[in-house]
Amino acid sequence: MRYDPERPLVVQSDSTLMLEADHPEGEEAGGRLSRFAELVKTPGQIHTYRMTPLSLWNAASSGLSVEHVLDVLNGYGKFEVPLQVKQNITHFVGRYGLVKLKQVEQKLMLVSEEAGLLEKLAGYKSLETYYIGGNTRDGLEISPAYRGMIKRDLIRLGFPVQDLAGYHHGEVLPIRLRETVSSGQPFQLRDYQRAAADAFYDGDGLHGGSGVVVLPCGAGKTVIGIAALARLQCAALILTTNVASVRQWKRELLDKTDLEPDMVGEYCGERKEVRPVTIATYQILTHRRRKEDLFSHMSLFNERDWGLIVYDEVHLLPAPVFRATADIQATRRLGLTATLVREDGQEEDVFSLVGPKLYEAGWKDLEHKGWVAAVHCTEVRVPLPDQVREQYVRAEPRRKHRIAGENPSKLEVLTQLLDRHKEEQTLVIGQYLDQLRLISDTVGAPMISGDMPHDQRDELYERFNRGDLRTLVVSKVANFAIDLPDARVAIQVSGSFGSRQEEAQRLGRILRPKREDNRAYFYSLVSDDTGEQQFSIHRQLFLLEQGYRYDIRHAECGADDHKEREGMR
Repeated sequence: MRYDPERPLVVQSDSTLMLEADHPEGEEAGGRLSRFAELVKTPGQIHTYRMTPLSLWNAASSGLSVEHVLDVLNGYGKFEVPLQVKQNITHFVGRYGLVKLKQVEQKLMLVSEEAGLLEKLAGYKSLETYYIGGNTRDGLEISPAYRGMIKRDLIRLGFPVQDLAGYHHGEVLPIRLRETVSSGQPFQLRDYQRAAADAFYDGDGLHGGSGVVVLPCGAGKTVIGIAALARLQCAALILTTNVASVRQWKRELLDKTDLEPDMVGEYCGERKEVRPVTIATYQILTHRRRKEDLFSHMSLFNERDWGLIVYDEVHLLPAPVFRATADIQATRRLGLTATLVREDGQEEDVFSLVGPKLYEAGWKDLEHKGWVAAVHCTEVRVPLPDQVREQYVRAEPRRKHRIAGENPSKLEVLTQLLDRHKEEQTLVIGQYLDQLRLISDTVGAPMISGDMPHDQRDELYERFNRGDLRTLVVSKVANFAIDLPDARVAIQVSGSFGSRQEEAQRLGRILRPKREDNRAYFYSLVSDDTGEQQFSIHRQLFLLEQGYRYDIRHAECGADDHKEREGMR
């Protein structure tokens, strides 16, 4: 058996991959592995990845072959790839496209070239209600109403369906991208934005039209949605996370296309405008007065003949929207996200109902090209004061998390960091309002929370963007789709229970490219020797997946000024 100790990777027979992160080729290898494997843990300098059926199906859907995957494993591996692993890769990559949905003479047909497979699928009791009939030699006829449901159920049986049944165009909407935006600057798609739009829609009417694009928060995912709309020339429903995001989408649409303002509607809060391009929140779609009532606004999916539905932050898609999406499979669907990780584990539903991963650009690749800022990530471990430590030890688990998050010593460390970055635009982000109010009062910076009216928030965002405010203190409302392009520093003082989604969004607040010095700084303040430290390890997985290194520093609170600064280095 081949053995090369100079290489950084060990491939184990259970499809687990052990990567030496501090190896000279570690960063490069990690970026390539993340295209077909999931990062699952990072103890010390050994990062553990795992190839799963879904990770390999997503790789296959985005164009990776068995040969490519094996070339990466062999290229970085100390040993030859085990035979069992080769067989698994061949098996699962080969499963994608083994079953296809096609439109045949106005019929929706499930087809396969694999001998005997359709007969096998016809025998599953759980699938019987989806079939109209048909000869299994030619294909199984599926009721169009069940196009989404059969894809979801087949992937759970281990058969990811390649949907080639085509899409209807929807209501025609002439739309053109501008060559110059309102600031007077020329506008054109970046190379990766054009590649992502190409991957989504190739113009043949069949292969392009459903799937997910994975890009960093600061890389212009909104522009890809706009580019897809301009190519399709059709009415569109855009779903996103909050009102601030709705307004951001509207600004971008009016700035970068020739759409008139009355062609773009907001559907949230007090405004319920249904226009050729309508932007709504997930919250409004899932609103109902009582738990037993129907959803008040889910009919929006049928208000117009939409030719495109865009799911912004698709990893946050609520379950009721998944159910509605299963019913609109003839409409083109584009998911945009910075991470395919869902905290509820429903990644398979994204794959089958919205579509597979079509395109992904690594954060570090975009950083090297200058499209996103070079971010230095630092975790600062802050000791609990003795009295607080006693409270922590006695508390029940959920209370422990809050005590650690609100560690009063974090305020001292925070003021040091703000002093260090006093000339730079800084966001202080946290989970607990009492903690954030104290920070706001102490450092003299305004605080934004969900209770603040949107107009007042927008005014503060604008002052921050102009540089009139150096520091903003923000609650969870800053996690999603807020346009803060000039933030250079983010300091996370508390967070959710190990959410990779949250880490992705918070880092995204500072990733947009910076004028002159294209660097940014991301600090996470974590109470030392607490459960918060364990949760932080889980959140770091997302950053490590993207190629970022996480430096660990220990703060020495209560010491003299010199020691405080030494402890932060």
